Amino acid sequence: MSALRRPTLTQVAAMAGVSLKTASRALNREPNVAEDTGQRVRDAADVLGYRLNGIARELRRGATSALVGLISGDLANPFYSAVASGIERELRQHGLQLITANTDEDAELERNLVDAFLERRVRAMLVVPSAERHDHLAAEGAGGVPFVFLDRPPDGLEADVALIDNVGGARSAGEHLLAGGHRRIALVSDLARKAPQRDRIEGFVQAMRASGNPDWEPFIRRDVHDVVRAEEVVRRLLALEEPPTAIFTTNNRLTTGALRAFRDHPGTPPALIGFDDFDLADVLGITVVAHDMVALGREAARLAYARISGYDGPARTVVMSTTVIPRGSGERPPA
Repeated sequence: MSALRRPTLTQVAAMAGVSLKTASRALNREPNVAEDTGQRVRDAADVLGYRLNGIARELRRGATSALVGLISGDLANPFYSAVASGIERELRQHGLQLITANTDEDAELERNLVDAFLERRVRAMLVVPSAERHDHLAAEGAGGVPFVFLDRPPDGLEADVALIDNVGGARSAGEHLLAGGHRRIALVSDLARKAPQRDRIEGFVQAMRASGNPDWEPFIRRDVHDVVRAEEVVRRLLALEEPPTAIFTTNNRLTTGALRAFRDHPGTPPALIGFDDFDLADVLGITVVAHDMVALGREAARLAYARISGYDGPARTVVMSTTVIPRGSGERPPA
């Protein structure tokens, strides 16, 4: 089946029995078009479902777009939706509108979405990158479209970045569990090819090595990308002859998977600390490495707006602090 094609102005003009120029003038409500002719053109447009391209019209008149694009991993994840909320609130103060799209961690889709947003003449692009390299965007940046990267720095491109202190936060989580007397500490991480996850692994390893503790090494599990897989992995850890007495999960989805694995675990489950706060974590008593996701979005939007407003200095990096919030799960003693 062929894809449906949008009706054209030529079709509207033909149906109304007028020239293309007259149809354009009528739909733009320009003077010197008879009222009955204008109405006939608008009726034809309604019948065909034709709509003017408002963006193109404004750009032809010399106006600039009010749109800013955000490309993220998955807006269904509370992390990304909170970041988007912070961006949108900041941009709204400057008369700018946010449009969003998801990559589902697909590098090729990311590139296609960037191209699509640039075709819409967005004023700036905010990207949570999935692709490994971004040097192909250098020409767009030089052409006046600023890029700001969130959560993960770009590779091959000088650009403003808003990041979380992933190394420091994970190191603090490891130190917290060590201070509680744990030695057999499991690490369950998301895709290790992603910079935030590499940094969280690095921070955790730093804490273990600084303490002289080698007992965590059999319990590291990388590339666990969703809730279902996290539940499976944690169940297998708990089934070991000598299971870990504590678990550190490197994002909110993996923490959710771990909690599901705990549901039918006999006795007291292992201690648990998760990176990223989430809804009901306080109610459930889950210790987390917290950071302000909305503030991360605001900072990224401020970097973008500064570029839109004319700042042309060197690329800047903003790093958001983290803190361990003890709520009970991370304070369970070793069994």
